[in-house]
Amino acid sequence: LREARTRLGEALLGFESCGARMWARQTGAELRANGAAPAGAGAADSGPAAAGELARLTPQQLRIARLVAEGATNREAALSLSVSTRTVDYHLRNVFATLGVRSRVELVRLVEQAEKTGAQL
Repeated sequence: LREARTRLGEALLGFESCGARMWARQTGAELRANGAAPAGAGAADSGPAAAGELARLTPQQLRIARLVAEGATNREAALSLSVSTRTVDYHLRNVFATLGVRSRVELVRLVEQAEKTGAQL
């Protein structure tokens, strides 16, 4: 596990240095998932947990992200917003891509961290 963290840390620095933000966010998420805090020049704001990333979401994406973070299924979110499940699926895929997260668990962590730091949701 220690070697994996070391290699992920090296990869993160490489991605940051060449401007590969999406890969840097994903690598940062892997580091956090393995219990390590990302280190690097932009670690505080380049990972998917950066609260400022939420500002990049559209209002509809933010509503869906909030519902999912509260534990709603795609179907429940669709019913709550009076849209189709397919629309929720579409927006949720875009939320994941925009925030650099790959799972609902990562999305929940991001939203919780944003709430702790006082970000407007």
